Amino acid sequence: MNSCPLCNSPALSFFHRDKHREYLRCDVCQLVSVPQAYLLSSVDEKAFYDHHENNSEDLGYRRFLGRTWNPLRERLSPSMQGLDFGCGPGPTISVMAQESGIMMDNYDLYYFNRPDLLTRQYDFITMTEVIEHVAEASALLTQLNAMLKANGVLAIMTKRVLGEEAFAHWHYKSDLTHIRFYSVTTFEWIASHFQWQLEVIDNDVVFFTQA
Repeated sequence: MNSCPLCNSPALSFFHRDKHREYLRCDVCQLVSVPQAYLLSSVDEKAFYDHHENNSEDLGYRRFLGRTWNPLRERLSPSMQGLDFGCGPGPTISVMAQESGIMMDNYDLYYFNRPDLLTRQYDFITMTEVIEHVAEASALLTQLNAMLKANGVLAIMTKRVLGEEAFAHWHYKSDLTHIRFYSVTTFEWIASHFQWQLEVIDNDVVFFTQA
């Protein structure tokens, strides 16, 4: 990896190494990344996801997603259209939205691969426990920016980097499909770059609002 996958800066510094992988941090946007050599193939990645058993009837999973959905729902009206990007094999936020009278499409590279949805524009997009899996961070966010209507909201749930010492003992990095790790500083860089408004909702949730 010769440059940061988010800001394209060549200024990458060693951040951590464990028994599985090495991690680099960008000196500009502070994104922590796993180098290309450690990334899983698409076949191995999907095999890992196939073991997920999340579904819309799981009350625990609903409570988990509610940390993103509940504060987002307060900003929405029934006339709005949303997209759950990276919904996985058991879409749930879209079910919760429908129960509130709000319609959402589901997109997932492996399970709901409908490229036509990526050419549309939405009032809001949710991305829960997804962004940390995506290698091409800049391309992803550029695409999502084009898919948001004016004043649209991008709601992201992902656990955040809190520092080198905490990272060393962080269970989150043990998942080999987690390859990009974000901090508040990284989200601030994203907001500035795309001219979005950033709101830190809780420990794992941030909202970006399109200008």
